[in-house]
Amino acid sequence: MTEFEGQVLGDLKVLKSQVDHLLGIGQPGRLVQLEERVERHERSVQRMKGFTTAVGTLVTLAHLAIDYFRR
Repeated sequence: MTEFEGQVLGDLKVLKSQVDHLLGIGQPGRLVQLEERVERHERSVQRMKGFTTAVGTLVTLAHLAIDYFRR
């Protein structure tokens, strides 16, 4: 085996190790953890959208009530 072949095989071992770490071996890997974090973030963004919509609706109703009673 030449030095080049040895270097390629060494690099492939490192790459395989990194892919195993990324995907996980029988346990959740980093990609699964990242997907879970993104999912939690998306849920919190949706919650904030709903909260903002509700507050906007209440403020609009308050403004309408003020205008109604002013006349």
